Amino acid sequence: MSGFVSAHIPWNTMSSLELRRSYKALHDNLVQPSAMTITNMCRREHALTVDAITKQLLSRNKVGLALDGWTSTNKLAITSVIAPYMDRNWVLHEVQLACDEVEHIYFSPFES
Repeated sequence: MSGFVSAHIPWNTMSSLELRRSYKALHDNLVQPSAMTITNMCRREHALTVDAITKQLLSRNKVGLALDGWTSTNKLAITSVIAPYMDRNWVLHEVQLACDEVEHIYFSPFES
């Protein structure tokens, strides 16, 4: 599943007979989940993550918001929304609220 996500391959590709045959050739006992199974797994994980973040942040009086941006090694521009907060022992924690690829990048002519 992580290979599909990192390569931006649609999950319905898992239904391709050729891809299923190639996986079968790599490992005969490999369990190949369907696109619907992968979708349901991701939805379940998303719901659990949102619940955990909500519980974590609701117990705090003050939470900041920060924006972060970077370029990955494969030249994808990424932006992220982060909620930093301090716990009772003054230890800094961060929760990532959103992360997305930036579609259009405008470079300054003054950048090297």
